[in-house]
Amino acid sequence: MPTNIDNTQLPQLTGPACIHLRSKSMYVHGTLGQTEQTTESTAGSCWCNTTQNFMGPDREYANRQSCVSGRGCYRETY
Repeated sequence: MPTNIDNTQLPQLTGPACIHLRSKSMYVHGTLGQTEQTTESTAGSCWCNTTQNFMGPDREYANRQSCVSGRGCYRETY
């Protein structure tokens, strides 16, 4: 079922995501898109590689918008 998304309203994310963030798109496209739209309602398409769950170690949702610098469990490199 096609959906019409107005890309002008999507948040533009420029910083790197946490190295522990995983997404289904990584296994289909090979990358975690910087502008990938992931909300709490679609949190199941992202997960934390540390917890192996849709929630991070801090018990917050793992998604592209929240797994960024400033979050307590965020890691940019290994």
